[in-house]
Order: sequence, then C-alpha cells, then structure tokens
Amino acid sequence: MRHANAEPIAIADGIADYLSQQEHKSLLRFLTCGSVDDGKSTLIGRLLFDTKLIFEDQLAALEKDSRKHGTTGDEIDLALLVDGLEAEREQGITIDVAYRFFATPKRKFIVADTPGHEQYTRNMATGASTADLAVVLVDARRGVLKQTRRHSIIASLLGIKHVILAVNKIDLVGYDRATFEAITADYAAFAKTLGFASITPIPISARYGDNIIALSHSMPWYSGPTLLGHLEAVDVESNAAEQPFRFPVQYVNRPNLDFRGFAGTVASGVVAVGDEVVVAKSGKSSHIKRIVAHGGDLPRASEGQAVTLVLQDEIEVSRGNILAAPRARPHVADQFAANIVWFDEQALLPGRAYILRTETDQVNATVTDLRHRIDVNSFAEIAAKSLDMNEVGVCNLATQAPIAFDSFAENRATGAFVLIDRMTNATVGAGMIRHGLRRADNIHWQDLAVDRSARSALKLQSPRVFWFTGLSGSGKSTIANLLEKRLYSTGRHTYLLDGDNIRHGLNRDLGFSDADRVENIRRVAEVAKLMADAGLIVIVSFISPFRAERQMARDLMAPGEFVEVFVDTPFDVCAARDRKGLYARAMRGEIKNFTGLDSPYEEPESPEVHLRTVGRSPDEMIEELIRWLNQQDGAEAYDDGGGI
Repeated sequence: MRHANAEPIAIADGIADYLSQQEHKSLLRFLTCGSVDDGKSTLIGRLLFDTKLIFEDQLAALEKDSRKHGTTGDEIDLALLVDGLEAEREQGITIDVAYRFFATPKRKFIVADTPGHEQYTRNMATGASTADLAVVLVDARRGVLKQTRRHSIIASLLGIKHVILAVNKIDLVGYDRATFEAITADYAAFAKTLGFASITPIPISARYGDNIIALSHSMPWYSGPTLLGHLEAVDVESNAAEQPFRFPVQYVNRPNLDFRGFAGTVASGVVAVGDEVVVAKSGKSSHIKRIVAHGGDLPRASEGQAVTLVLQDEIEVSRGNILAAPRARPHVADQFAANIVWFDEQALLPGRAYILRTETDQVNATVTDLRHRIDVNSFAEIAAKSLDMNEVGVCNLATQAPIAFDSFAENRATGAFVLIDRMTNATVGAGMIRHGLRRADNIHWQDLAVDRSARSALKLQSPRVFWFTGLSGSGKSTIANLLEKRLYSTGRHTYLLDGDNIRHGLNRDLGFSDADRVENIRRVAEVAKLMADAGLIVIVSFISPFRAERQMARDLMAPGEFVEVFVDTPFDVCAARDRKGLYARAMRGEIKNFTGLDSPYEEPESPEVHLRTVGRSPDEMIEELIRWLNQQDGAEAYDDGGGI
C-alpha cells in the first residue's frame, strides 16, 4: 500500500509508536451528498487515490473495472472505488451507503457516500446520523438544485453543524470565478435558516484533483483551503468536553459479590474519580469511586471512552438509565416531540404502537400525534395524517414508561432513537428528540379504594375481553350478539362494543383511512380496558384489520384476559352476502379504503379461538366458543349459571 507523507516504518522498532500515533489522532466522520452525478463517489475515490491509500491489487482491479463499467474513457474511473455493488456499477448510480476509512498524518476519517435519489432519503439519513460534517457537492454547470436543498435540510435536521460546499466539475465551466461565486451566494441565501455553524465553499474538480489535496494552478483567484486541508483542520469537537456529563448504562457488571460496576461509553462531558453523579430516572446521587478501563484504572474519562464506573454507594442503576452531572440533568419524561425520518414501506400511523429504542433503553411507544410533515425540498410544514417511506415529520410520542433523554440539538447520543415494528422487529424509523412535553402536575394515576378484584368478586366472575375480528359481513356481530345473550342467560355481567355503534358516538369523527382505523381501535381498546377493570366481560366486534393494533389491545389487558376470536369467512362469501351493499359499492369504486379490497386485512396468526364459518350455523360456533370457555374455566361453567 502506498502511504503519503509517511516515512518508512521499521517493523521491529516502530510499529508500536505508529499504532500509538494512530490511536491518538482525532476522528472526523463526514458524508458526501448532493444531486445525482454531482461526483460524490468520484470525490471519495480521488481522496483515497491521492492520499496513496489504495493497495496495488485494488488499483489493478480498478483499472479493469474502469474498462468494463467506467464513464471516463481511457482514464481510471475513481467512482468505482466506492460504488462496490454490481447493481450500482451497472446503473452508474449509488444505491446504498458506502463507508470508507482513510487517514493522513493529521487525522483519521470515516466517510459515507450517500445516494442522491429521493427514494433513498432514508439511506442518506442513515449516513448522516453519525456525521460531524457534510460535503455538499454541486455541479458547477447546474448550480444549486432541488436535491442539493433536500440533502442540506436533512443534514440540518440530523444535527450536522459544518458544511463544505464543494462546487465540483469547475473544469467544465473553464474554472470560472463568477460561476463559483454565484453558486456560493445562492447556497448561502438558501442555507441561512438551517443553523449550520460553518459553510466553507471550495471550487474543485474531483476528476482531475483540483483543490483536493493541493491548490490548483488553474484557479489563481482562489486562496481558500483545499478540501483535504479543511477536513484536517475543521474543529468539530471544541465544545465536547464542555457538554454536561452523560453516561448511558449498557449493562451492570457484577462478576462477584465484591464488585459492582456500570459499563458503557461516555456520551458527552468528562467524569473524574470523586465526582458526584446522579441517576437520571431516580434522582439518587453518589460519587465515582473508580473508573475501570482495559489495562487498568483511570483518573478520568471523557466523551467516546468505554469504561466501567464504580460508585461509592449501593444505589439502583440498571441498563437504560443514565448517570449524569447533578447540576445539568437530562430530561425524564414519558411524552416528547421529535423529528422522525420514516424508513418503512408501511406508513407511520398515529395511534399505532412501536418499540422505541435509544442507545441503551427500550420501551413501548405510541405516536400520539403527527403534527405535520416537513417538505424536505422546501422546509415547508404540511398537514398530514401519516408518514410514507422517506418522509420526515414532527410527531408527539408517548412511552409506556419514562425515559431519560436530552434534546437532539444538545446531545446527539442521548437525543436519538429508532422505532421498531413490534410484529416484524424491523427498524421502521429514526427519531431526533426536539423537547419533552410537559404534563399537568396534578395528573397522576389515582389508586382507588375499590379495585378490579373487588368488582370482580362482587360479580362472581373474572373479567375478559373477547375481541372478534374478521372481514365486513363475516358474521362477527351476529356471533358476538349470541355470545352475550348466552353469557347473560348464565348470570354474567357483560357489555358489547360493536363497531357500527361506536362510530355513532365516541368515534363519529373518524373515517376509514388506515390512520383513522388505527385511532378507532386505540380508543375502543382503552374503553375495553376500563370496562374490564370494572369487572365486566367485554365483547368487542370490530374488523380491526391490523395485527399491530390487535397486539396493542392485547398488551393493554392483564395476562390471559384478552381472547382473540377470528371469525374466518372468505372474501367471496362476505361479498356474496353483502347485506349492507358495501361490497358492491366498493367494487364500483364508490367506497375507498375498503378492507379486503383496497385496504389490507391481516389475518390473526394464532388466535385463541378460530371460527371457520363456511357451512356452519351461528349456533354451532357459539357452542365451539362455550366449549373453549369451559375448558379454560372448568367443565360446564357456562351452562349452569355458576360463577366463573
């Protein structure tokens, strides 16, 4: 491998010194972004090539690939160093985020080459999430474009404070100074509201190396830094040590009875032996007794160091909590506002429950309100009921339990999170916390003198929630009605929540979009929970087409209390019945978002009771339900009027 500006290293004597030098260099993470064909991959290839960080076999392979896939004639196509996927090479575009590492005598670098296409916004957001600086490329022939603005807005949303405006392909406009200055002025006017700490414009030619590592003789009018020179010198860590101390606890390390330490990585600030720290969630404090690291104890630790902290006092600290500076604590709340970049093909729907995962914590969470969508091309705020893939929105979230956090603007490590789909375990979104949402001080859960066990005992029954789900016309309401009648005849205290009836009152403001269906089920589930708390047997008859919402309803109830009943009637049978005329209207296009037609129905995967209705009477299915109940609660418990 060729290495620029480095003297030969003596294998026997110098390797330790060399590794020590590399270890103590600062690290800069940056990304390249811009419109398609602005030269992002070529620029990274040029940096690797000119810093002599290409192995000889890589160079030979690059020359071969350039003849097959290259776009630069007989010359080496440096973009192919980064566009590693065969699909990318064949299309001539970057699809995925490509990361490359390189180093100079002054600094180490990790660079992310991100896609320019709008449909890969989520990929670009992934690359920007850990970057300290963005190199925004602009084709000198085309100036600032829509995608240039979009990438700059996303970089701003993701907390990047430093930008290099690389006006590329300056050779194709004759190294013209006026063109460069016009683009610089245009970008500065656009970006003045984005909150960047610095914007450094540099005219470059990635293909020929102008102003990459050395100033170009073709532009004597330019006296600013080279691209690499600025990357080596830019200060992105000036306030890192000044930030409040934050230590998210990864795990509790207790190998024996004599040692109890809290392992993790310092997210910000500095901590020293003897310092007072506070546990974010409980507010309890102690002092640092030891700072244990690989190789021995340390007197202090700072941002980025992985250590184990030992406290002087035995206080409760668990994974997901944060040890913090006592006079600058993080927020602890179960409601907050956040920017969310949506990754998944299935839209984000307010009211749907997800798993929220921070650096060390995990909790169930619900998007309670989508305040607006951010147009990433204009920064405009647009009203929306859902977020589609690659869209960015401002949302309010509520978590099942309080979490400790900072705003993303204050601390990217403790202000970021991802959302996980509870059914597929796929990462569906990334969030940046804006601020906590204050709850009224006088609102808290009131413990009542008469509890659910007392109410249930008075009624001589155990509460249950029978959740009937199935297509429209499947027979849910008929069977639910018969079940309530049967239970009532045996002295049970019941209530039936029917989909049509609820939409006449509680849910009369909701339509039939996916977002409204989610909210419809959320409200009904909360009502069913209260009714079960009153000791009732609740029968719910709703299409409830989405598994996620049925799982949300199940999670609200006590263990064993939720009984999912799948009324399994094929679509064509339901359509043939069509007692309300809905299927005929939907198939004529008069009704939109009709379940089973142009809106999906997700069948239960493992319901407690699976009622296959074809060829069977309602009475037969009631008997199947009663048999199931008797198996759960004792022989003939539902036939003789006795208590459950």
